[in-house]
Amino acid sequence: MSAPAIETWYATARTVAPRAVAPATTAPRFEEVWFDGVDDMLAEARARLLRLSPRAAYQSVLWRRALIVDIRPERARREQGEVDPRLRPVVVERVDLEWLLDPRSPQRLPEADYDLAVVVLDAHGTTSSLAAESLQRLGLRDATDVVGGFAAWRGQGMPTVS
Repeated sequence: MSAPAIETWYATARTVAPRAVAPATTAPRFEEVWFDGVDDMLAEARARLLRLSPRAAYQSVLWRRALIVDIRPERARREQGEVDPRLRPVVVERVDLEWLLDPRSPQRLPEADYDLAVVVLDAHGTTSSLAAESLQRLGLRDATDVVGGFAAWRGQGMPTVS
């Protein structure tokens, strides 16, 4: 920028009134709100799922018709227990789920396939509903979750290890 241009800019900047900044409490909202809170978002996700009881999920995994994906954090698995390793659960942190199960992703797991039936498991069956619906949006149409999550899985006597 030339010296005259800088001088012009500086002179203009001093004469133009600064714009008022709205405080955060009066900042405009988005014109379009998709959900009326997280409960509404969860209800919409669940409307797209054929959610499974712990027993139905266990049978599906036992007969190799589905892959169980545990998205609980490591600390929760350590405190609550884990799905019996003989069922070959895949442990995936929630933050990595879409990248590891999207068949188009370079980071995908070897099991990732559009025809893969995925049963997502979390602690209580809430985050897993949102996660399963997200997998459906990626094209895994048979993704679902377990009603009640790991708490229901363990509570109904499905195989676990401490």
